[in-house]
Amino acid sequence: MEVYRKALYLEYVTVGYNVLEGIFSIAAGYRAGSIALVGFGFDSAVESISGGIIIWRLARHGRISKEEEERVESRATKFVGISFFLLGAYVLFESIKKLYFLEEPLPTLFGIVIAISSIVTMPALSYSKYKTAKKMGSKSLEADSKETLVCALLSIALVVGLGLNYLYGIWWADPVAALVIVFFIVKEGIAITWGEEE
Repeated sequence: MEVYRKALYLEYVTVGYNVLEGIFSIAAGYRAGSIALVGFGFDSAVESISGGIIIWRLARHGRISKEEEERVESRATKFVGISFFLLGAYVLFESIKKLYFLEEPLPTLFGIVIAISSIVTMPALSYSKYKTAKKMGSKSLEADSKETLVCALLSIALVVGLGLNYLYGIWWADPVAALVIVFFIVKEGIAITWGEEE
């Protein structure tokens, strides 16, 4: 049971961090007109929902049947997968629109700080969750650890896009970074919707 408590703790930390990251990213993104930052924030929000599914399953381990766990998780996972596809479509549309109409986002130092914080935090959380998943033999937690690592990769793309705009005034780096984020968002959606089930 100790390993389940550790897994639950890691998920609470991940979800809590993602909720705050999502709120700050979306707020800062709308303020600056940065689709990359807004897309990153919505991705964090959807990942929070995904993490909530894992928390639900871990918290009820041993209280309900394995079949009931898998049935509820399957339904919720489909919802999360669809959310990723809708998010990807939104960010793709907004990115192309901003490039086409030459809509320049404002530089945002706060957005860069958010992205750097994620680059530092997410790999450590991902590694801890991966090790715990291996001890538990949990494929769903292992998949979630990989999603957490993807968040760090998204952060790198975000830092590049926001940084080029902030330092050199290369405004189009922001929507281009958002297009890179779309790739990862859709990849996450595919992995969640058609990935391996535990």
